[in-house]
Amino acid sequence: MAKRVLTRQQEIERSIISTYRGKLWAPFISALKDYELLKPHDKVCVCISGGKDSMLMAKLFQELKKHSDFDFEVKYLVMNPGYNDYNLQVIKNNLEILGIPAEIHNTDIFQITNNITESPCYLCARMRRGALYRIAQDMGCNKIALGHHYDDVIETFMMSILNNGSVQTMLPKLHSENYGGMEVIRPLYLIRQRDIITWQNFNNLKFIQCACRFTESTSLDKDGNSASKRLETRSMIAQLEKENPVVVKNIFKAQSNIKLDMLLGYKKDGVYHNFLDDYESKGTQEE
Repeated sequence: MAKRVLTRQQEIERSIISTYRGKLWAPFISALKDYELLKPHDKVCVCISGGKDSMLMAKLFQELKKHSDFDFEVKYLVMNPGYNDYNLQVIKNNLEILGIPAEIHNTDIFQITNNITESPCYLCARMRRGALYRIAQDMGCNKIALGHHYDDVIETFMMSILNNGSVQTMLPKLHSENYGGMEVIRPLYLIRQRDIITWQNFNNLKFIQCACRFTESTSLDKDGNSASKRLETRSMIAQLEKENPVVVKNIFKAQSNIKLDMLLGYKKDGVYHNFLDDYESKGTQEE
């Protein structure tokens, strides 16, 4: 019997659930279950920026639809904030190669923010998120899925400590403050960036980088943070990991292993709590 010849799309899909099952598929499923990101009858808008992370996320959701034991809906969205023609065409080509039936919605966000001199990246991020929510709601969705991965979480956590003097992280899901009934979910939360890159190279795929016209000529990253600070943090973490292979796991674990009794203070629901508040009532404790 002649061996079945797979199309390129089929080869890419097979690589996700076979070659990279342990690195991509398994942590994707774990994140969905551990953080309860997906529930029966959810309607998820998978937001595709055009980069490797969101494109992989779209393929993971396609595979999930084939194998899921409960019913849910998925829509695929490319919100075009004003990409140049070349980058937009790269996105369209990759959607065709990967077989992702995404809707492309054009906006003029880049045109608006390029004329802003004060905090343009902050404004752009807010406008893009708002546009995603509005379009997703129009598509009948109750959740939007973003492509932040494990390393994004680690870097954000460490940058908060080192640059802002604050202990906070990027949560796997959160409710929208301005769009009732909408949630953000991060299904790649447990997937390492290096494994996404390996999968990309294995399949000889080329995706766009940050396509923001403003950051092309500045030292800011796509979220409006100092790109140099993020790179410094990333390099620091990489060096620490070379010296201690479990350091990244420990940083990640620390986010859910915070001992409030041993902190000087913390903020909850906008209210600051100091360790002195109930210090006397606790009496003597062992160090």
